[in-house]
Amino acid sequence: MKRFMAMLNRHKTKDPPPGQVLELAGQLCQHFQSPSPALEKLVGAITACKHTTYFLTNIHVVRACVLVHVRRGEHEAARRLLEGCQAEEKEELVQLWYEIHYQQVMEKQHTDFLTPLQKFRCRKRNPPPVSLCPEGLKNRNHPDKVRQELHRFAAEVTTNPNKEQREELAQDMNLQPAQVYNWFANYRRRQKS
Repeated sequence: MKRFMAMLNRHKTKDPPPGQVLELAGQLCQHFQSPSPALEKLVGAITACKHTTYFLTNIHVVRACVLVHVRRGEHEAARRLLEGCQAEEKEELVQLWYEIHYQQVMEKQHTDFLTPLQKFRCRKRNPPPVSLCPEGLKNRNHPDKVRQELHRFAAEVTTNPNKEQREELAQDMNLQPAQVYNWFANYRRRQKS
């Protein structure tokens, strides 16, 4: 830690600082997995220096900064930090985004854990920003044309197709037979309720 602080002070005017400073910051953040005074001091030094954006290219530094902000209850600061970071591990950044929101809901509800349904609702209410998901969130719904064809088949033929019918539908619509099976099972369930 002392070595990092000395290197940071020594290279504070260089733009950007040498790669070994970033590497050492990442190693230190990885070493301090749980919140501690040392981690808070490290994150404070990183966020106070003029090269913060440079350090936020390392996923370990980003994770440590988010952890410290969330521990302090600074959820908005943690979200802004994620939105502006340049780390390439986008899936992990999205997971951190959700973890911030999970923590916020747990604090609001005074609980230590969330059920899978609560997590699902939290993710739906708080989608990650475009900066974390440039390709967009995965849409698990079938295209409109496929859904229309499945609805038509259910209305005109049957809501419980046999194996051959499911396989034919799957082939016609470029789906897996299991997807067709699940769609019809969900359709029948929705019709009952």
